[in-house]
Amino acid sequence: MRVDYVIVGAGFTGATLAERLASELDKKVLVVDRRPHIGGNAYDEYDPQGVLVHRYGPHIFHTNSKKVWDYLSRFTEWRPYYHRVRAVVEGKEVPLPFSLASLRALFSPRLADRLEEKLIARFGYGTRVPILRLREEEDPDLRFLADYVYRNVFEGYTLKQWGMRPEELSPTVTGRVPVLVSYDERYFQDAYQAMPREGYTALFRRMLAHPNIRLLLQTDWKEVEGEVRFDRLVFTGPIDEFFGYLHGPLPYRSLRFRMEHRPVPWAQEVGTVNYPNEHPYTRVTEFKHLTGQDHLPHTVLAYEYPEAYEPGRNEPYYPVPKEENEDRYRLYLKEAEKLKTVYFAGRLGDYRYYNMDQAVARALKLFEEIAHG
Repeated sequence: MRVDYVIVGAGFTGATLAERLASELDKKVLVVDRRPHIGGNAYDEYDPQGVLVHRYGPHIFHTNSKKVWDYLSRFTEWRPYYHRVRAVVEGKEVPLPFSLASLRALFSPRLADRLEEKLIARFGYGTRVPILRLREEEDPDLRFLADYVYRNVFEGYTLKQWGMRPEELSPTVTGRVPVLVSYDERYFQDAYQAMPREGYTALFRRMLAHPNIRLLLQTDWKEVEGEVRFDRLVFTGPIDEFFGYLHGPLPYRSLRFRMEHRPVPWAQEVGTVNYPNEHPYTRVTEFKHLTGQDHLPHTVLAYEYPEAYEPGRNEPYYPVPKEENEDRYRLYLKEAEKLKTVYFAGRLGDYRYYNMDQAVARALKLFEEIAHG
């Protein structure tokens, strides 16, 4: 077989690049994935009871990028959806991100009034204040609030999610945990928030339906390396694996999911409930909130258990954000720069935590570089 490009990985990064190369540049593309399905971690399917479930955990689409939104809108209709999350804090379910509504749920009206007044005066209504930034405040009330949120919402969750204390991780992790100075109970505040009406797998099928694209599933790319002739390779798998762990393995965190079917229409009031301090799992998601299948008399919950990544046993989900890991990644990046016909991209290829829209944006940017290179 002779193709112009081999793309390793059929997730958002690989599928976007395959579609762009095939439709815009008329390139012949072979997409290879070791899993038995397209879509990467965004893969969804109907279970035996007809519930649409996300096999690798909840994927909620949100973006501020009109370019990404318009691009994906070619392949799906959207169902408007605003994700809502609660956290169990001292036995009560409170909105996340921690907001003025959370204050009201946990503290006395008098204390909540005082904290709200100080937050608005100091930061302005509608702002998102990183938890570590709030811990630097001199005002004792604001410091009390910061320490409370850090201890009850962030610290325990981080220990379970990463297997490390917050101070051991890069500041980019703590920077993702804000206190929201408003009563907006949406988990995301992006301009575009929705779910693919027919699911993610249907979206990927349309992306990869171009006649110039061939697909090989349940196939390691090394199996085709000697069988297929190609000009360029796009690798969205782990960059350390590509180079045979030359500089040692890059650490990742993985996840295990326990799916629980319940013979009731609804089990939770919101899509996801976080458990920062109780139970070995971090969160429980009810998929029907996400998909809109409100007509079904039964439901499915996904219990999420973080664990260490072990090649061959589970999937790598999250690069571990520590400076020493970034130093090791830079060694691999130097190896990558020596290769003129191989591109690395995606969460595993770039060793970066990308949301779905960021993965698409990265792929679109790389395509522009290829097209004008």
